[in-house]
Amino acid sequence: MPLSQRDTDTREDPGFRPHRVVVLALDGVLPFELGIPHRIFGRPRDARRRRLYEVVTCSVRPPGPVETDADFAIQVAHGPEALATADTVIVPASYELGPVFEEGVLTDELTAALAHVRPGTRLASICTGVYVLAAAGLLDGRPATTHWADAEHFQRLFPKIRVDADVLYIDDGDVLTSAGVAAGVDLCLHMVRRDHGTAVANEVARRTVVPPHRDGGQAQYIQRPVPEPQLATTTTARAWALGRLHEPLQLRDMAEQESMSVRTFTRRFREEVGVSPGQWLTRQRVERARHLLESTDLSVDQVAGDAGFGTAQSMRQHLQATLGVTPTSYRRTFRAGGAGGAGTAGSDRTADRTG
Repeated sequence: MPLSQRDTDTREDPGFRPHRVVVLALDGVLPFELGIPHRIFGRPRDARRRRLYEVVTCSVRPPGPVETDADFAIQVAHGPEALATADTVIVPASYELGPVFEEGVLTDELTAALAHVRPGTRLASICTGVYVLAAAGLLDGRPATTHWADAEHFQRLFPKIRVDADVLYIDDGDVLTSAGVAAGVDLCLHMVRRDHGTAVANEVARRTVVPPHRDGGQAQYIQRPVPEPQLATTTTARAWALGRLHEPLQLRDMAEQESMSVRTFTRRFREEVGVSPGQWLTRQRVERARHLLESTDLSVDQVAGDAGFGTAQSMRQHLQATLGVTPTSYRRTFRAGGAGGAGTAGSDRTADRTG
């Protein structure tokens, strides 16, 4: 059997250990969702070009074929024992969950497989993969999300879980859940950003040709993501605001860029972006602050001014609410030229709804 990337990098540097992501492929798995962790976590590199993650796929059975929801099967090289080696376990969507989906109970195979997961392992699900985590009792009393079309059924089946069907993903620390399909990309990029900072995550996004950051609190279903040709959009106002984050922008200033009333602009903005203008603006400023803290030697006061927070105290409050850390702690963890440790900069305890 060929050496894994972890083996190769460890041989070159015995002190180096990439974060191992184990993806659990169940019968009926959706190939698109199955491929997301490999695409996103397979890209990040450190300054020495070593892989920051090692991605492994396993089944609940010994190595062999796993059926997908397409007209082909996949050959999985690892059995459930691989879960015992994971730093992060991801469960992608499946359309053949049987009693897990119908009754909210694990099969014997799944119960045996999940028993391999070590305490403290980070767990994540994409779309209906959340049913597995819920049936295992890992989400009781916690917030979670799934595809909007399944949210009502999911809530009925698991009444102890606080289901939020309006968000792309939820980070509750050691357990993360996402909505369907492309939201899995957002979730995995969020984990890379949480582990290693915005610069690493943005580079992965560029290579994957996806937006670098769609916040977890963004709506799953946006009423008008592609506006009708005859309708005015808010695109110009957003581009205008991004170039002026350091200024004290007002809602009426943005509305004037589109020659709309504040009321019309606010409604149209939410229809197109999925959040209010105020929430969007705050998130852009947080991202700007993160970038400056990682990539420059500007003081905290200077970063706060450049990002548009006005004062260091205001920026500190927003970063604490969004990331769970202070600007100084964030900079120490994700300073340019180094990679932060997994989860060391805190995490969004729930989907970000700061305004």
